[in-house]
Amino acid sequence: MTKEIIERIESQQLADALSTRYLSYAVSTIVSRALPDVRDGLKPVHRRILYSMLRQKLSPNASFRKCATVVGDVLGHYHPHGDSSVYDAMVRLAQDFSVRYPLIDGQGNFGNIDGDPQAAYRYTESKMTEAAMLIMEGIDENSVDMMPNFDGTTVEPVVMPGAFPNLLANGGMGIAVGMATNIPTHNVAEVCDALNLMVDKPESTTAQIIKKMVGPDFPTGGVLIDDFDTIVKNYETGKGAFRIRARWALEELERGTWQVVITEIPYGIIKSKLVEQIGELIDAKKLPLVEDISDESTTDVRIVITPKNRNVPADKMMAHLFAMTDLEYRFNMNFNVIDSNGAPRVMGIRDVLTEFITHQKNVLRRRTNWRLGNIDRRLEILGGLLVVYLNLDRVIEIIRNEDDAKAVLMAEFQLTEVQVESILNTRLRALRKLEEMEIRREDAALKAEREQLVALLGDENLQNEQIKAWFTDIKKQFDKKTALGRRRTSWDAQTEEIVVNAEEFIEKEPLTVILSTMGWIRAAKGHLDLNNLDLKFKEGDELAFVFHAMSTDKINLFGASGRMFTLSANDLPSARGFGESVRMMADIGATEDIVRAFVLDTNAKYLLVSRHGNGFIISGENCIAQTRNGKQVMNVDEKNPAILCVPVTGDTVAMSGSNDKLLIFATAEIPEMIRGKGVILQKYNAERTYVLDVMFFDAADGFGWTTGRGTTKLDDWKPWVGRRASQGRTIPVGFPRSGKFGK
Repeated sequence: MTKEIIERIESQQLADALSTRYLSYAVSTIVSRALPDVRDGLKPVHRRILYSMLRQKLSPNASFRKCATVVGDVLGHYHPHGDSSVYDAMVRLAQDFSVRYPLIDGQGNFGNIDGDPQAAYRYTESKMTEAAMLIMEGIDENSVDMMPNFDGTTVEPVVMPGAFPNLLANGGMGIAVGMATNIPTHNVAEVCDALNLMVDKPESTTAQIIKKMVGPDFPTGGVLIDDFDTIVKNYETGKGAFRIRARWALEELERGTWQVVITEIPYGIIKSKLVEQIGELIDAKKLPLVEDISDESTTDVRIVITPKNRNVPADKMMAHLFAMTDLEYRFNMNFNVIDSNGAPRVMGIRDVLTEFITHQKNVLRRRTNWRLGNIDRRLEILGGLLVVYLNLDRVIEIIRNEDDAKAVLMAEFQLTEVQVESILNTRLRALRKLEEMEIRREDAALKAEREQLVALLGDENLQNEQIKAWFTDIKKQFDKKTALGRRRTSWDAQTEEIVVNAEEFIEKEPLTVILSTMGWIRAAKGHLDLNNLDLKFKEGDELAFVFHAMSTDKINLFGASGRMFTLSANDLPSARGFGESVRMMADIGATEDIVRAFVLDTNAKYLLVSRHGNGFIISGENCIAQTRNGKQVMNVDEKNPAILCVPVTGDTVAMSGSNDKLLIFATAEIPEMIRGKGVILQKYNAERTYVLDVMFFDAADGFGWTTGRGTTKLDDWKPWVGRRASQGRTIPVGFPRSGKFGK
């Protein structure tokens, strides 16, 4: 027995086994869970929820029923997954801020736009909406294929048949394995216009379609600010981004003051988190035009923003808010759906509309054939009943006297078994002349209807007209004049962006910037006396840099890594405490030395010097860092870090090194660069020798140095003048032992 088992073992590479099994899992996730079908816009869980509610007769006119009942039925018959996944999907279909046209009418707490969760399903009740009924219209008319459920005890639809364009109307989002979908919501009336256009003119371009259906129509409203060409490009490829802004209005108050009221926010943004985000930016002084924000929302959104003062332009304040907060949001569209062949792919709008129209034509033909079958069966029965009325006495005689009346009737009047069964089941009270006339009228009407249906099946133009009639009826039901059908997201293409320089609204006031050796930074109000400071530091810490600045200045930090970091003086913490770690305000390494801290002058030039005498001049405007990561301006390494950043203030430069050499040369010999390692400024013979100090001066003013005893002027400094990259000469008598030129 053991030998037989061993012989049946098949060897397989682990990578191949994992690949095969993971691919099966990925396909299952994509098709059976994450992506909607292009034909009905539903994922399997949504489809099963609606089908379960239909079977429970939870129509819009029915009474509400506990959501627990629906969830239990879905789990028991159609969807063997967790109850939370089913209920969460059900809740989303009922939220009017999540879907444009809710498919479920919920009663109870189904969550809100602030992100508060829904109540448990034992507390909430639901039934379907008219939109849900339209999605399933004709499902009992053999309009779509049915498949066995997971245990084979019942069946469920493969796809829904209705003409309601749910994929575009309600959009969808989902994350599968290796792919995702994110489809915006649209206005149904506009989608129906686009569908009718595609029925009449299948060759219509995307631009022509978008003229009928101008971009998304989100349930939370907002303003679409992209231009027409951008919108067309997004829908052409099925991928792209839309810029959605909050809707705001100016409210005039007393004494010339005003405030901004936001009444609609971008789709998908949680209102409470948006208010919290703006509040944190106000506290961090990153919104200098805004004084305060308050949420006065009830059932409608009402967020009030108070400006710093009434002289602040409202449009500039809002432009700054749009740039800094989620009041402007980019919706990244990805039309990744399951097509009619069951394959996932990204579709452009033309393909989406074409697939939906093709599906509706298939549904129309199947419903027509189903109706023809019912008509043929009814005409067969009516034909038998007419025989009864023509030969009523003989039929009664056969029924009364013959043992096998069924066989005799079939043989004598050439009737089918169905016709005879109908005759034998006819009640005596129906054998009236009036009933015969009614049957003849029904027979004539059914034959006329049959003629029309046969003509419909044989004429594609008639099919197109019928489909257009369906779309037109849906458009009337969700007309833009109705509360549900009105367009909520308006299109207001921004032809010119408002450029906001928030710094121009910062109040200009003097500051004294203090930076410790351990990297704690703070700003004291006013220009303190730098020679008479009473500063406290943490244990083991001491003063590294102190200088005067204005609140509108940019403060630059030059690190040993060769990177420049830029901070706004207005954002520096108060000097009441020890301040904040500058390494938290910018991404400066924990062990990286800060070479220099200074007020950046974009019109100035600075000399950057590395330990072993390399350097170059850089302009102030090239020292501005736009991000926390800083800006790499000097290429250095561990053995040769950056050690000096000196403003260029003269036509001559003096350098001293640890080799006790002094070199003086013309500033013009130093190249100006944007980034690099630089050139050799002073030459050293060994790696252990390095630059001690650099000083600029004007040759006309002479050369000297400053010590605690005062300033020394060297009468004849020409012997130390040389060319850049030379060693220089031994330092003059009386030069400071530190090798520094002094302050």
